[in-house]
Amino acid sequence: MLLLRHPALTALRRVKVEDFPLVDAFHQRCSSAHLLRRWGRTHLPHGTLGQLLEHADCWLGLGAGDEPLALVCTGPVSREAGVFDLGLQVADAHQRRGIGTALARHAAQYAHARGARTLSTYTEASNRPMLRLLRRLGPVRETRHGPHLAVRLHLGVSGLAHRTSPHSKEPLYAPQRSGQEGSDPA
Repeated sequence: MLLLRHPALTALRRVKVEDFPLVDAFHQRCSSAHLLRRWGRTHLPHGTLGQLLEHADCWLGLGAGDEPLALVCTGPVSREAGVFDLGLQVADAHQRRGIGTALARHAAQYAHARGARTLSTYTEASNRPMLRLLRRLGPVRETRHGPHLAVRLHLGVSGLAHRTSPHSKEPLYAPQRSGQEGSDPA
């Protein structure tokens, strides 16, 4: 488990297939409209999480009492060299508090450490909150595909992966020291 430097988040838990009940509990905190926008359906089947974890790494942002507040995933899903995809969802009641931004920064740092030069997201052109978040993170290149946009963020030396949390001058997250209960190096 990683400690995340954000006032609403107490930890960042790496998701495994056996964490499906926790991911499902998170999705129950999300409206059908937001689930449909993120996943293209209102319920995420157990097998879909397994398929996602074959290609990407995912984390749950946890709040007080280990309440799952957000889910972020990144990995070379498209198989395009140097490009990691970003998937992000924040529970409805916790949106617009910087949680999504903090998790997007974590995903960017993680992807960059694994060789990614670009973070890519495919979203509805009408998904203004996600587009606003991405545009705040840095210069983006957007390509329209009908009602959707492919959005790309550069992760270079001065790009997103090297910025710190707006709540701290320290790096966005800090791994717990080895030997501590619940530590996870990634």
